[in-house]
Amino acid sequence: MFGLVDCNNFYVSCERVFNPSLIGRPVVVLSNNDGCVISRSNEAKALGIPMGQPAYQLKELIEKQNVAVFSSNYVLYGDMSHRVMTTLASFVPDVEVYSIDEAFLLLDGFEKQNLKELGRKIVETIVRNTGIPVSMGIAPTKTLAKVANKFAKKFIDYKGLCLIDTDEKREKALQLTAIEDVWGIGRQYSKMLTYHGIHTAWDFTQKSKAWVRRNMSVTGERTWLELQGNPCIEMEHATAKKSICTSRSFGERLTEYAPVSEAVANFAANCAEKLRKQHSKAMLLTVFIHTNPFSTSQLQYFNQKTVPLPVPTNDSAELIHHALKALKAIFAEGYLYKKAGVFVGDIVPETPLQTDLFDTRDREKFGKAMQVMDSLNATYGKHKVRIAAQGFGRNWKLKNEKLSPFYTTRLKDILEVKATE
Repeated sequence: MFGLVDCNNFYVSCERVFNPSLIGRPVVVLSNNDGCVISRSNEAKALGIPMGQPAYQLKELIEKQNVAVFSSNYVLYGDMSHRVMTTLASFVPDVEVYSIDEAFLLLDGFEKQNLKELGRKIVETIVRNTGIPVSMGIAPTKTLAKVANKFAKKFIDYKGLCLIDTDEKREKALQLTAIEDVWGIGRQYSKMLTYHGIHTAWDFTQKSKAWVRRNMSVTGERTWLELQGNPCIEMEHATAKKSICTSRSFGERLTEYAPVSEAVANFAANCAEKLRKQHSKAMLLTVFIHTNPFSTSQLQYFNQKTVPLPVPTNDSAELIHHALKALKAIFAEGYLYKKAGVFVGDIVPETPLQTDLFDTRDREKFGKAMQVMDSLNATYGKHKVRIAAQGFGRNWKLKNEKLSPFYTTRLKDILEVKATE
């Protein structure tokens, strides 16, 4: 059996944990640069606010309905996600973190327990430990667990938990699930299946295996099998990334080299930090910059440059050096730049290291320096210690005018409780 735990309206729920006055009030969280709605409370959904709607188009509704609006606080959301996943790991040894607010649980070995009671305890413990409301689906396959989770989230009578443990329950759930809501069925397959008269997950299971194999890929056949109750999608566990990209849209359009170079230096440093965290090094670095492709009144420009690194590295100073050399080669005056980014690829394990005969860099010394820097930043806060090229001006930073405090990761933002006798 598999379980799927999904945090309800996760970003909004994180904001409500530390600001209970938001409970019962419509709340939305915006994307980078306070652009579009990416998380909504149930109250905001009831007002008809759609996902992905640009915030400026909702200004009148927000004011009229007293909607609380927040910028994305990814530091807070990431820390709260870690707390949820840590709680899950205390119940089940095999946890697959699927996204920031979702995780699969392998429940093999728990057959002798009452799975409904176990699921209920997991849901209640997460709420008690973190304040984050969650929904849980339990079923014989990962795809069916996704189906069960949707019922647990949608219908209040389930109280956050839906268990599909019989064929009767499975068939009824599939009959009530639209084909486009099935995990693994994309938009194109959904259109094709609807054309063939397949409107529900149950309709899909009534097709023969030969028909599915003929009209769909191996992924489609696997989904068909999973909906039949035959597990064929295994648990996946975190592996080192094969490539890493850090990029951001600027809070305002940039025309000068200095703020763009500062941004690129920070992106390169972030890539280096991620490489060190997964104990790997990169052999290739790419820098790209571009203007706003949707603007019809501005000159357009896009360029990128790829640099093979002489020796695989995760050294922030070294990656910044190569990134800024690449930026100089592609930066052009007279444009309003909207976005830049750094991509590192050809990632290899940290050891053993393939060196270069003509390499003069003292890699052992700089490696120790990176360890000290990571330790200090882990203790005192992200980028408290940084390479000089990263700067302190941050004129390029994201627009986040409605950012909530970093309640769990910054000492000065910890909530104060005042008690009187």
